[in-house]
Amino acid sequence: MSALSLRGVVKHFGKTTIIHGADLEVAAGEFVVFVGPSGCGKSTLLRMIAGLESISEGEVLIGGRRMNEVPAGQRGVAMVFQSYALYPHMSVRENIGFGLKMAARMPKEEISRRVEAAAATLHLHGLLERKPAELSGGQRQRVAIGRAIVREPQVFLLDEPLSNLDAELRTQMRMEIRRLHARLRATMIHVTHDQVEAMTLADRIVVLRDGRIEQCGTPMELYHRPCNQFVAGFIGAPKMNFLPAVVQSVSAEIVLRLAFTEDATLTLPADQWQIAPGEKLMVGVRPNALPAGGRTAKDGACFSLAVEAGERLGGATCHYCKTRDGETVVVESPGESTADGGALPLCIAPADAHIFDPGGSSRRS
Repeated sequence: MSALSLRGVVKHFGKTTIIHGADLEVAAGEFVVFVGPSGCGKSTLLRMIAGLESISEGEVLIGGRRMNEVPAGQRGVAMVFQSYALYPHMSVRENIGFGLKMAARMPKEEISRRVEAAAATLHLHGLLERKPAELSGGQRQRVAIGRAIVREPQVFLLDEPLSNLDAELRTQMRMEIRRLHARLRATMIHVTHDQVEAMTLADRIVVLRDGRIEQCGTPMELYHRPCNQFVAGFIGAPKMNFLPAVVQSVSAEIVLRLAFTEDATLTLPADQWQIAPGEKLMVGVRPNALPAGGRTAKDGACFSLAVEAGERLGGATCHYCKTRDGETVVVESPGESTADGGALPLCIAPADAHIFDPGGSSRRS
């Protein structure tokens, strides 16, 4: 296993820039997940690391060695794709060992040893003589991962390997990948658009938007201290609520009034904010920080909204409410749901509030 470095990596397709100067350090043995919406550049960045896309500017280093001009087959990386890409006429054993057979003059005994070891790691022992058509989706994905394991690469690259699986299999394979990383302690980079998958698997998450790295940190760092409104809205399910507010007064404390109410105010410590009365801000609050039932909080913004619809999830209920300005507010609470059209008393505690600039470009507190 090796460390990986991206230094000012840029990718142009003609006059269009897809990746805008990506800088990232991945430690040896670390599990990093690239996450972001479709078209944000996460798969392109992965393919540049693998050597499947050229690098327009900057450097990619693996184990301290510059890889820009090194062919894909000599970089010491193994890639698992979204499609399983298994040979239908070959058995599981032959599929797993095929890359070794073609890439190097390796004794048959060593190939067999590696295939058997990978099969044991991935619980494929009883399936080695089957053809891909005889396997489930999850088993096929394990074979594709096994084909990467036998190469004993410096870095594993996984490009949305679970997106073709149903919900139950995705959960199962997430655990398989997590256990695999714990056993191998290999350097892994995993691409997904599913933030739940990212939160489950990652040592660190890299959030991308429009070819730029917005924030990089542990799952809990991104959840509790998102750097801007985009990251705050992308990480967490259900997503964070964003409510416009106006600065009502500034002294030893700052008083914000929620824009859709007449008198619901939130009082926060002034700290070192440079802010003036009348300035507009955005208040972010997670749905699970808005429990129904009339809770009040010291210095909190308390108000009531009508429930448009409820989503019963067993242990919790998501209430979808509308403000008079048309903003949707999602409230997650345990127990019984409030009837559609019923009033739901809510209160935002200062400790649960995330304050952003009105454009969402940066965090204020």
